[in-house]
Amino acid sequence: MRTKGFAKHYYLMLLPGLIWLFIYNLFPMYGILTAFKDFNPGIGILKSPWIGLENFQYMFELDDSKLIFRNTIFIALAKMIANLIVPLIFALMLNEVKNRLFTRTVQTIVYLPHFLSWVIVAGMMLDIFSYNGPVNQILSSLGLGKSLFFADAHSFPALIVGSDVWKEFGFNAIIFFAALTSINPEMYEAAAIDGASQWKRLTRITLPSILPVAVLLATLSMGNILNAGFDQIFNLYNPTVYSTGDIIDTWVYRAGLIDMQYGLATAVGLLKSVVGLFLISLSYGLAYRFANYRIF
Repeated sequence: MRTKGFAKHYYLMLLPGLIWLFIYNLFPMYGILTAFKDFNPGIGILKSPWIGLENFQYMFELDDSKLIFRNTIFIALAKMIANLIVPLIFALMLNEVKNRLFTRTVQTIVYLPHFLSWVIVAGMMLDIFSYNGPVNQILSSLGLGKSLFFADAHSFPALIVGSDVWKEFGFNAIIFFAALTSINPEMYEAAAIDGASQWKRLTRITLPSILPVAVLLATLSMGNILNAGFDQIFNLYNPTVYSTGDIIDTWVYRAGLIDMQYGLATAVGLLKSVVGLFLISLSYGLAYRFANYRIF
């Protein structure tokens, strides 16, 4: 009887989360019907006429659809690679520092940007790289011309990836720090006694020990290949950089809420969700096969 009482308390604890999940995640899914209808806000989703797959057909005929999928995949892949390599290198470098007070201080400083919203970070980036900002002042003092960085379609993806790495690399490095602390220190001591240099200890002990973690993170990140970061790009982009900076989420926002093409925007979003579900399933399958990782 006591066990059943505890079980009831656990279910009551789950109830608020289940209610939130139903209201904000499950109930709105009936809006998927908009992708298959000629949606008219005046008569609602259920009474709007069915048009089948016309929105999807029209989506593939648009030049914009090819552009936004290309931009999304390129920016997402660049972020995935950079957010794997930079935190790894940073963790390896900081791990070589023997002053623990220094390492803890640096760790605290570098992961603080993770807790800043993209509204704040975007404002900082726009000021730093503005025409009269500090970056252009430095370039001007060196005899180089000023640039409109956020109006240049060629430099915009690099700024997006760079700002994302700056904001997240310290937080992402925590996983590698945890992996590094799990390495048996006796292995380093034995290698030092055998005369192994610092470089050999790094390549023969450290890297092989954290390689499974790196493989796991790389595999799991495949599921986010169509998530290039709406919050970041929405706060930084403008019409002059649509050719390289417009992604699926920002295009859906403009098409659905500004241009009022509700059916088309829903069709694009639904396609993204289906592809994302497939990629997430694939990534977890690969993670289980190569890194023995599984949720259940």
